[in-house]
Amino acid sequence: MSKIGAMMDVGKRSLQNSQTALQTVSHNIANKSTEGYSRQRVDLEANVPIGEGNLRIGMGARAASVTRTNNPWLEKQIQKEQTSLGYENGRADSLARVEQIFNEQENKGLNQYMTQFFNAFRELSNNPESLASRTMVKESAEQLATDFKHVHSQMRDVQDDIDGQVKNLVVQVNQMTKEIASLNEKILQVEVQGNPANDERDRRDLLLKKLGEKIDISWAEGKDGQVSITAGNTAVLVSGSTATELLTQTAPETGRAQIMYRASEHGSTFEMTKQFKGGQLGGLLEVRDNIIEDGLKNVDEMAYTLAREVNSAHIEGHDRYGKAGVLFFDMPDTAEGASEKISVNKTILNDVGRIAAGNKPNAPGDNTIANMISAIQYRPTMQNGTATIDDFYNSSVGQLGTITQRARSTQESQKNIVDQMKNIRESISGVSLDEETTNMVEMQKMYDASAKVIKTADEMLETVLNLKRL
Repeated sequence: MSKIGAMMDVGKRSLQNSQTALQTVSHNIANKSTEGYSRQRVDLEANVPIGEGNLRIGMGARAASVTRTNNPWLEKQIQKEQTSLGYENGRADSLARVEQIFNEQENKGLNQYMTQFFNAFRELSNNPESLASRTMVKESAEQLATDFKHVHSQMRDVQDDIDGQVKNLVVQVNQMTKEIASLNEKILQVEVQGNPANDERDRRDLLLKKLGEKIDISWAEGKDGQVSITAGNTAVLVSGSTATELLTQTAPETGRAQIMYRASEHGSTFEMTKQFKGGQLGGLLEVRDNIIEDGLKNVDEMAYTLAREVNSAHIEGHDRYGKAGVLFFDMPDTAEGASEKISVNKTILNDVGRIAAGNKPNAPGDNTIANMISAIQYRPTMQNGTATIDDFYNSSVGQLGTITQRARSTQESQKNIVDQMKNIRESISGVSLDEETTNMVEMQKMYDASAKVIKTADEMLETVLNLKRL
């Protein structure tokens, strides 16, 4: 009787094992397209046998645990590479917008307006007394000043857009860190009972990779399964089940969004924008605070130098009425902000006759000043007298184009690296429908066989019971 009962127990456990395995297979199939999911499997092990005389009778198998197929070192490498990809994405996308500002293949740009301005003075030198030529000079000067302001405004608009992206990224980061802290608590509650928290760990691994794509982080897992996350160099975002938020505020000196951190609810905040060198946030800040600012300085220097040189020549001449020349452009005292502030002198706007073409008063046909101003285009007035305005502009635009092209190339290369590593992960941890279908058929047959074991034991028990009736 006891042996028949043991046989029933073996069949019952085998039936339960089959059910557990089938449920796990179903779970795998249902999560085939779930991002970050790791394939799970039931680990079976032989049950403790029983002794009977000189024999040890096996007692079947039992489900030891449900584990996930996962390579933690690969997961951490993917997170690291996604941080680099996030940086390249943020950088390349923003640079593409900056490059478009100086794209003169599709739209008339700053270089063409400068050429048009100097050509107008060349035309004036051919006919110094012509009001039509003077009007052309005035209009080309207005268009040039307007385009300087337009370029300045567009670059500031890109910075404003980046500010918006920075604030949005900080909101996303705070949402992720809160969820990671919550998952830390759930994992601890599950695993303290000796069961692996497979789904919670998958979700946490995915969030760590997404978080690393947004900002550069470092993290470590403790013996209790909790992860601690540090952003930049000093900001502890997650410690156990506690998450600390990043903050954004407008910097009074620049008017730009900066990132703040407060370690405790009532503690003081400190600024840590410059600590972010990686992730999408790092790429955006690199473009906003370095590349665009350098571009603005170059445009300001061009506007300031052009206005200074034209003014210097223009005040040496005499206008159509024999009066001494006035400043041609209104301009600031320093190069900073010159592209935004440059404008044509109102005296000239009101009367084109005040444009100086000659060097001497009351000298019809004198075109000395007009020639001097037109020659400024080809004089080495930039970079301490080593480059012309055209050379400086072309060099600045060429450098920006090179940086943008390199960023696109690096972005594509990094994307290929991440895709390749994800494919490796998929081959290790991903769900294969063919494989799961095979496992399902196998477990189904195992379930049927286990039921037959129980049925056979029941028939054997009935046979024994019927012996008493004979």
